[in-house]
Amino acid sequence: MQPHNFSKVAEVLLLGFQNVQMLNFPFFVLLLIMYCVTVGGNLLIILVVSSSRLLHSPMYFFLTQLSLSDILLTTTIEPNMLHILFDEGRSLSFIGCLIQFYFSTVSVALECLLLTIMSYDRYQAICHPLHYTSVMDLTFCLRIVLMTWLIILTMMLMFFFTVSRLDFCGPNVIDHFFCDLQPLLELSCSDTFIIKMESLFLSILLAVCPLTVIMVSYVYIISTILKIPTVTGRQKTFSTCTAHLTVVSLFYGSIIIIYIFPHQQNAKTLLSLLYTVVTPLLNPIIYSLSNRDIKQALRKLFINFSHCKIVILLYYSWKS
Repeated sequence: MQPHNFSKVAEVLLLGFQNVQMLNFPFFVLLLIMYCVTVGGNLLIILVVSSSRLLHSPMYFFLTQLSLSDILLTTTIEPNMLHILFDEGRSLSFIGCLIQFYFSTVSVALECLLLTIMSYDRYQAICHPLHYTSVMDLTFCLRIVLMTWLIILTMMLMFFFTVSRLDFCGPNVIDHFFCDLQPLLELSCSDTFIIKMESLFLSILLAVCPLTVIMVSYVYIISTILKIPTVTGRQKTFSTCTAHLTVVSLFYGSIIIIYIFPHQQNAKTLLSLLYTVVTPLLNPIIYSLSNRDIKQALRKLFINFSHCKIVILLYYSWKS
């Protein structure tokens, strides 16, 4: 048996943002700042949740996993995007392009499932508060998160190998800022029907079904909130869901706009920034600004950090 001809395309050229070439440097600086804020903000969320006993609950544990997913997504895409802007295009090895495709799909699928788990957590907390601690215990939370990571990594790895076995004969130019599925399939000279069917199945399983679960969860949540007799009680209960609802709307809204409604390629490229750059940036901001417990833990962390700095400065001044 002869070895499979993996690919006739050795490298691909990512064109990036051809419609903003005159603004490449300002755009580069803006995206660099956004990348630093995204990684720093999500790492800060993880640090605050892990260091504060007040935040040791299922909701915040799932939030740390969402932050990890956001860091994975933005780190997979943005450094390469910055390189594209700096060089006005970027050559990338075909294997590197496939690896970027794998990790970007993993992080997007993870976000879909984690947002679903978080909606289930809110459903249990609001609709079944008496059974919440027994259902959403530490063992269950660890198991469901580990299972989610394992399922996504395995399913996407199988899909990755299916895509990689296609024959890619060019052209080797991708009019996008990262290696997404559709641009990759346009480089293939093989029959891509099976890949498209697999992609449709995975989209239904990992995006449409989770969104349906989220919507059903919030139907029950809202109906339960409306039964609360006082306006203050309703507002207080619903406030625990506002951050999650905002993140779900941003993430799924941007994906629906990009992949369901038809757009020109330039518009689609810019709209892809919504879920790859803007959503990971806004997630920690939304949760930190709308959550009283996180704001309180942040203040305590900064106060402790300031005290540590003062102690260190006093120590070194005494030594000198």
